[in-house]
Amino acid sequence: MSYVIKQQGESRSFPPGDAFLAGAAARADIVVHLGTPVAADSSKKAVLVELDSEYLADHVADDDAAHANVVGFARFRNGTDAPSPLVELVRMRVTSAAAVASAKAMFESAGFTVVVCDDQAGRILDRLIRPKYNAALRFLDEGLATAADMDTTCKLGLGYPDGPIERVIRGGLGHHCDVTETLFRSYGTPAYAPPRMALAAKRRGEI
Repeated sequence: MSYVIKQQGESRSFPPGDAFLAGAAARADIVVHLGTPVAADSSKKAVLVELDSEYLADHVADDDAAHANVVGFARFRNGTDAPSPLVELVRMRVTSAAAVASAKAMFESAGFTVVVCDDQAGRILDRLIRPKYNAALRFLDEGLATAADMDTTCKLGLGYPDGPIERVIRGGLGHHCDVTETLFRSYGTPAYAPPRMALAAKRRGEI
């Protein structure tokens, strides 16, 4: 399926040279906003908005039927690692099933695996993995074991391709702090509270 891209600045989901950027058309029934303001356009099958950890409702009113074709999305990326093939679609209360179906078909035709969730901060993946990263960083602070031994335990004991400490550090402790702060403000769940190591990294200006 064809799509038009409207972009301002660099996209976290689609860095320079990404095949998805190169595949954009000049005219299409689907518009993908990468850092650009979103305007209602009922002539389109779907209007897509790139998200980080925020709500889609931070960009458009979630109780306005004029935004029924607006769908949020985020392509998971661990820090500066290459983006994964996973795209999370975000629907609001007014988002139509047809808009979600069009967005899903478009991303799948571009080779992505697509999941769908409601408009909640952090969506699926961050809400699942960030508490685990927080726990691992706190255990490291408490002296439970070395980072290498905790990572080895998870890789050999649980079959993980990499350990939680090496993964969250590679992804950027500053970025982890930003995401967990958003989750903690949104839900108040203690497991989302940024750990000391992440807060210190952010104060040092680390990404």
